[in-house]
Amino acid sequence: MRQLLKIINQENKKNPLTDEEIAAQLGMGRSDVAKLRRSLGIGNSRQRMRELLEKEIHVLLNKYPNLSERALTQKLNENGFGVSRHMVSDLYQQMKIQGAFSAAKPESPNSSEVNDPPVIQTQTAFDALIGAQGSLRTQVELAKAAVFYPHKGLHTLIAGATGVGKSELAYCMHRFALESGTKPSDTPFVVFNCADYAETPQLLLAQLFGYVKGAFTGAEVDKEGLVEKANQGILFLDEIHRLPPEGQEILYYLIDKGKFRRLGESDTFRNVSLMLIAATTENIESFLLLPFRRRIPMVIELPTIAQRPLEERFQIIVSFIREEVSRIKLTMRVSYNAVVALLMYECHGNIGQLRSDIQVACARAFLKNMAQKEKILKIEINDLTHQVVKGLLLLNEQRPIIEKILQGDLEISPTDEQRAPLVEPTYLLPNEVYQEIEDNYIKMENQGIDLAIINRVISDELEAKVRQLIKQAQGNKQNLIRQDLEKIVGEKLVNAVDRMIKLARTRLPDIDDSLLYCLATHLAASYERIRMNNKLIVNPQFQKMQTEYPAEYELAGRMAQIASYYLGTDLPEDEIAFIAMYLKSYAKKDHLNEVHVGVVVLTHGRVAEGMVQVANRLLGVDYAKALEMPLEERSEDALQRAMHIVRQADNGKGVLMLVDMGSLVGFGKLITDSTGIVTRMVTRVNTPMVIEAVRKALAPDADIEEIANALHWDNSNYETDVCHLSTVHNLTDAIVTICLTGQGAAEWMAKMIAEYMPQCLKQIEIIPMGALVEEDLQTRLRQIGQNYNLLAVIGTLGTVIPGIPFITAKEMVKGNGLEKLKRIIQLRGSLNKAGSIHSAAGGYSQNGLIRPELVLLNCSHKNKNEVLNTLAQTLVSQGHVREQYIVSIYEREALAQTLFQDVALPHGSPEYILRPAIAVMTLQEPIEWVDGYQVEIVFMLALNNYQKNEFKKLYSLLNDREQLMKMKQSKNIEQFMRVITDGQMF
Repeated sequence: MRQLLKIINQENKKNPLTDEEIAAQLGMGRSDVAKLRRSLGIGNSRQRMRELLEKEIHVLLNKYPNLSERALTQKLNENGFGVSRHMVSDLYQQMKIQGAFSAAKPESPNSSEVNDPPVIQTQTAFDALIGAQGSLRTQVELAKAAVFYPHKGLHTLIAGATGVGKSELAYCMHRFALESGTKPSDTPFVVFNCADYAETPQLLLAQLFGYVKGAFTGAEVDKEGLVEKANQGILFLDEIHRLPPEGQEILYYLIDKGKFRRLGESDTFRNVSLMLIAATTENIESFLLLPFRRRIPMVIELPTIAQRPLEERFQIIVSFIREEVSRIKLTMRVSYNAVVALLMYECHGNIGQLRSDIQVACARAFLKNMAQKEKILKIEINDLTHQVVKGLLLLNEQRPIIEKILQGDLEISPTDEQRAPLVEPTYLLPNEVYQEIEDNYIKMENQGIDLAIINRVISDELEAKVRQLIKQAQGNKQNLIRQDLEKIVGEKLVNAVDRMIKLARTRLPDIDDSLLYCLATHLAASYERIRMNNKLIVNPQFQKMQTEYPAEYELAGRMAQIASYYLGTDLPEDEIAFIAMYLKSYAKKDHLNEVHVGVVVLTHGRVAEGMVQVANRLLGVDYAKALEMPLEERSEDALQRAMHIVRQADNGKGVLMLVDMGSLVGFGKLITDSTGIVTRMVTRVNTPMVIEAVRKALAPDADIEEIANALHWDNSNYETDVCHLSTVHNLTDAIVTICLTGQGAAEWMAKMIAEYMPQCLKQIEIIPMGALVEEDLQTRLRQIGQNYNLLAVIGTLGTVIPGIPFITAKEMVKGNGLEKLKRIIQLRGSLNKAGSIHSAAGGYSQNGLIRPELVLLNCSHKNKNEVLNTLAQTLVSQGHVREQYIVSIYEREALAQTLFQDVALPHGSPEYILRPAIAVMTLQEPIEWVDGYQVEIVFMLALNNYQKNEFKKLYSLLNDREQLMKMKQSKNIEQFMRVITDGQMF
C-alpha cells in the first residue's frame, strides 16, 4: 500500500501511470493494483489527470477563444499531456454542462481580456461517425459537398449492402446542414421507408405524394404527403428500389420542375423545394429507371464491415457496448475472447447485425447476472451466438492487428464510458501469463469444453504471448539494462540465466541478448510460485515440445539443471518445456530471416495438415504451411484464407502451392493478381511431393520455377499451371505470337523479341498466328506442340493452351513481359542440361466449355438479377472468371441483351476471363428478361475471340428445337451432359 502511494505521488501528473504500468513496477497483477487503488479511494489514470487537464483547457481557451478541437488537442500535448481529440471534445462538453465557464462575462469594447465563454469550432455531426477520418473519409467529404451545394443541396443516392450505415449517414448530413448553417435550425428532415408499402404501390404513392378526396376508395378527405412536409428541407427515402416506376417518374419530374400533383389531381401542380437523399441495397442500374438515376448527381457507396479496418470495427463494437452500458447502468466487462469473436466473425448483416448480436449477448449476460447480483456484468464467449463464436477460429489470420488494438478484457462503466481497453505495457512480467493460462484453463473446463480444444486454444494463445514477449524485449532491450533487471529479479537469478545463455549459444550461436530478459523474468515468476506453495501450471505444449522438438527440449533440460543449482530447487518438466519454447522461437528466427521459396499445401477435407506435419517433422523444420478447405466452404472464403497464408509463407522468392484438385487449382493466379506474390501451382499433391518440395525449397539457391517443374516431371501425371515446358530432343524450340489477323500485333511482338534477344533466333523459332485467319486455331496449336518444343504463347487476348506460359501484349509493351520471357528461356536451358524430357503438347487436351459443375437445372429463381448473380458466382467460384466479370455482365445487359427465342445469352468483358467456359441454368418457370420477353433457359458465356467455333456450335444448338427441348426436360446433370455429348455440340 505504501509503495503504491509513493509511486502515485511521484508520477507525472500530466500523464499518470496506468494500472498496468504500476503493476509492472510492483510485480503485481493489474487487477490486484486496481482493487488496492479503489480501496484507497484513488481514481484511475484518467480521473487523476482530469483536474489538471480541465484547468489547462480553461487557460488555453481563455487565451485562444477560437481554437479548434484539433488545435486545442495539439497545444495540450505540446504542454506535456498525452490526450486524444475525442477525449478533449468530451471533457469540454462536460465542463460546459457543469458550468465551468458560467462565470465568464461578455467582452467589453475596451477590455483586453477575453471573458466570453470559449467556443470550439467543431462539426460534431460526422465526428460521431466511426471511420469519418478513415475508411469513410471520401464518403464523408462527398456528403459534405452535397450539403454545401448552393440553393438546396445536391440530390444524393447512398448505395450499400444491408446494415452498412446508410441511414446513419443520411441523419449526419441533416445534422451537418444545421450545424454548418447551410440550412436553418427548423429545417425538416422527413424519413420514409419505401419497403413499408411495397406490396401496395398505390398506398405507397399516397403516403409519399398525398391525395385528394375521392382519389381512390377510402380517400374521404384531402391529405398532405411526405413530399409537402419536407418542403424547404430534406426528404430521405430508404429502400428506394421498392418505389414503383410510376413513383420514380413523379420524383424525377419533381426534381426537374419542383412540381408534383397529389393522387387524384389533374389540373393543379404544387410547388416544393427540397433536397432528396435516397438509399438502396440493390444494383442501381437494375432497379432504378435511367431517367431517375440521371437526375441524382451524387452517388455515395458505403463499404461493408468486412471491407473496413479492424480498428474501426473495434471502435464500433465499443460504441455499441457503451450504449448498452448507459441503458443498464452497470459496468460491463467483455472477455478478450468474446471481443475477438465479435471482431472476426462473418457479419453478413454488417453494422446492423453487429449491433443486434451485441444486444443479444448483453441480454444473455444480464439475465445471468440477475441471479448472481454482481456489480460488473460479464460477457463471456458462451454469451455469444454460435455464428459469432466461430470468429475465434479466424484469430490467427489477423493476430498481429488484433494484438495492437486489444490485449485484454474490455471494461466500460457508466461513469467512465470513454475508458478504452487497457494496452499492455512494453514490458510485462510473465507471472500474468501464468495467471491467464490458469484462469482460462479453469474457465473453459468449467464450461464443459473438451480437453483437447482447451489445450489447442491455450497453446495458440501461449505461443502468441511468447512471440509477443520476445518481440517486446527485442525492441526495448536497450531500455531495460542489466542493472534494472537485477533490481527486478535479483542478481542470483540473472547470473544463473547468464550461464544458461552461454550453454544455449554452444548450440544456437546467434541468440541475442533478448532471451536473457525473457528467461530471467519467466524463471523469477516460476521460482516464486514454487517457493510459495508449489502451485504448478500445466504446460499444454509439453507433449509437443518433447516429441516434435527433442533437440530444443534436451537443451532446455540441461539449462534447467543450471537454474536448479542456482535457485536451490528442481524445476518441473513443464518448466523445461517453457524454456524449450523460448529456444524454439529464437532458433526459428534465423530461418525466418533467410530468403526461401515458400511452400503451402491446399486440399479439400482434412488432408493437408497431415502431409505438412509429416514433411516438417521428417526434415526437422516448421516450414511448410497447410490450408484445408471443408467441402461446404465457399471458394471465395477459402481464397481469402489462402491469400493470407500465402502472404505468411512468402519470404521473397515466391510461394509454391501444392493442391489436390477442383477450384483450388485456380487460386494461384488469383492470388498473384491480387497480392503481386509470385506463385506456382502443382496439382494432385501427395505426401512424398510435399517432402520433396520442402527439401528443395530450403536450399539457399532454390528457384521456384525449377522446383515446380522438377515436381511435375517426378510425377508425370501431374499438371502445373505455369512453366509447363517442353524439351523433347530433336525438336526445335518455338514461341507463338497471336493477334486477330496474325499480321499486326503478332508480327510486331515477334520483331520485339528478335530485337531484345537476337541470340534466340539461332535456337528458337517465332511463329506469328491469327485467331481469325486460322481455320481451327486449337488444331493448329496442337500441331505446333507436336512439331516443336512450345515455350510460351504471347497474345493480345486470353490464354490459349492451359499449362503453357502466357504473356499478354500489354506486358510486352511495359517491358516486364520480355523479362518474363527471358526467364522462361533461361529455365528451358537449365532443363536441357538436366536432360529432362517432356512434351507439353502431349499433355494438352481441349476440355469442353460446358462442364457438369457449371450446369444448374430446374432452378426456382424469380427474376433476372437472381439468375445473373447465381451463374456469375458459379463461374467465379470455379475459377473461370475474375470478380470484375460480374460487373461487366450487368454493364452489358444494361446496354443491350442477347436473346434468342426463349433463351438468354448474357456475357461480360473478355479481359476478365481466366478459363473459357459456359454456365447454364434451366428454370422451373419462365421469367421476364426484358419488356415482357420470357426466358426459360440461360447460357452465360465466358468466351473470347478464340472460341468462335464453340459459339457457332452453340448457335446451332439454339436452332435445334429438339435438342433444346431435351436440355430443358433433363431431370439431372447426367442427362443434360448426355444431350450435349450425343449431339456433339461441344
